[in-house]
Amino acid sequence: MTKKKPTPKKILKIIVGVIIFFTLPTLLLFGFMYFKYNKNLPTGDQGPAADQLATRMLNSLNYDAYKTTDYIEFTFKKRHRFKWSKTENTCEVYWASIKVDLDLANNDRSEVYISDIKYDGVEKKDYIQKAVDLFNNDSFWLVAPYKVFDPGVERRLVNTEDNNEALLVTYINGGSTPGDSYLWHFDETGKPKSYQMWADILPIDGLEASWSDWITTDTGAELPTFHKLLVFGLEIEGVKTTK
Repeated sequence: MTKKKPTPKKILKIIVGVIIFFTLPTLLLFGFMYFKYNKNLPTGDQGPAADQLATRMLNSLNYDAYKTTDYIEFTFKKRHRFKWSKTENTCEVYWASIKVDLDLANNDRSEVYISDIKYDGVEKKDYIQKAVDLFNNDSFWLVAPYKVFDPGVERRLVNTEDNNEALLVTYINGGSTPGDSYLWHFDETGKPKSYQMWADILPIDGLEASWSDWITTDTGAELPTFHKLLVFGLEIEGVKTTK
């Protein structure tokens, strides 16, 4: 007896069934998370009160010590390592077998090395751009509180539903994703304990990440070493600072 070959319609149904089998749970999970966590961007007031709250945060973190810190070294999520010179405005960025000597003022002057061999091939600009994006993202998770008075930053005082004061910071320009906003929440000393994010890279608005496990570095600046975002942990290790 000859076995009948599946018809194109039958094959299509099988393919659709497989796709639904693998994607439906993901879609349901995303839908649940979206309705549970998605928040509208809050409104707030610019002016002296917002600036005072931002200044209180900086004072809680010893901003004067951070300003005099020249060199910061750290590893983000065990994958990306940075050696950042604030005075020279340069950073050595490492991942996998790649090293980029990144010129933060003029990216075109940056140099790329693969397995310690200088690379000038067709993908050089791609490696430099990746180093820029890694630096912008990963260093933000380390020093974001110190950037609230950077040029192009708006600060607004927000009164939260639990009757606390929070600081809404919006980056009008600069970085890899201008226009992103962050709502800082504080402990009783004015130190950051978390922020909510409205960022283009995130599919859900208002997700909250903790800022915790603060350390006092050798230069006196306060820096975090752990963030919790939903069920994920973002570790920052090997933090070293010098003046």
